[in-house]
Amino acid sequence: MKKVIIAIDSFKGCLTSAEAGEAAEKGIKNINPSCHTSVIPIADGGEGLLDVLVTATKGEYITLSAHDPLMKMTETRYGLSGNGNTAIIEMAAISGLPLVPIEQRNPMLTTTFGTGELIKDALDKGCRDFIIGIGGSATNDAGLGMLQALGFRFLDKSGHTLGTGGRIMEAVANIDTSSIHPALKEAHFMVACDVANPFHGPDGAAYTFAQQKGADPEMVQRLDKGLQSLAEVIKRTTGKDLTNYPGAGAAGGMGGGLLAFLHAELKPGTELLLEATGFPEKIKGADLIITGEGKADRQTAMGKVPYGILKEAQKEHIPVIVLAGCIENLPELNKAGFKGIFSIAPGPITPEEAMKPEFAKENITRLVSQLCSVITSFG
Repeated sequence: MKKVIIAIDSFKGCLTSAEAGEAAEKGIKNINPSCHTSVIPIADGGEGLLDVLVTATKGEYITLSAHDPLMKMTETRYGLSGNGNTAIIEMAAISGLPLVPIEQRNPMLTTTFGTGELIKDALDKGCRDFIIGIGGSATNDAGLGMLQALGFRFLDKSGHTLGTGGRIMEAVANIDTSSIHPALKEAHFMVACDVANPFHGPDGAAYTFAQQKGADPEMVQRLDKGLQSLAEVIKRTTGKDLTNYPGAGAAGGMGGGLLAFLHAELKPGTELLLEATGFPEKIKGADLIITGEGKADRQTAMGKVPYGILKEAQKEHIPVIVLAGCIENLPELNKAGFKGIFSIAPGPITPEEAMKPEFAKENITRLVSQLCSVITSFG
């Protein structure tokens, strides 16, 4: 082998994408030191998007204080691309579920206001292009909090300005855009969105995601009615019908808010990341691509990172192998087109042991060395 591309998704809670990739690269070099290797950190639209794109664009992190989902000030960060033109925002970094203690999780109250503050800060710094990952949110406010931070005012029937949280959706009667950030008219938003749920209804934001964010059945029903009501106001105000728009229900309706008010373009996270990192060009002429993730199963072949990589590789007729902590549904993965799916686990071990970062790195390096040894022997 003369050229191998390594693009492994993070092993969540264990290794970052870069760490997993470097461990695999070490395994190749142990057997074939002259092989040209390229580690490309990769992610989908959720955890890891910020780090991957900052690295890929040789960018920098911007640290600031913003409001968390319960409107408490906290330190957070977003990224600026190397050329300073593009802001890279991971919604979960300021509006994410892990920021809310389990006993306080309540999507009637949680808000996306902090995400809007990050956007505003980037606009003030001159950014006009945005890449936003909307996975892992603690919210179901349709992005109204984000928009409030950008100067939108949501009014009830009496003309009073509403507060924050998912509870305000059902009360919105009018939308005041007279004080929105002036740079928004020049801004372009690309959104990494990995679900196709509609804005409301049985498969919408509330019924699909609100319970895991702390909603009880009564809250779920109320949130869905709020989304229905808000969709009517949005259609009347902007002319955009979010009812059946795929992805509008992502992140508690955040996808819909971005579509309706910021004219965002929604893209599958893996597709967006591969495009942003220049993956299709970088793999040209490769003999092999190594990808992977913590768990490989039937979901892997339904649009997760390894599958997105496989689709690009097939255009160039490059074989792809998958490394994973554990494997399920092997026949389906083979049928999808992967040339091999391999577990990094050396034998029966506890989950706690398997999740230790150094142990996982050693296992990746060992496995890749063994695979390269076999490949090299066939010349």
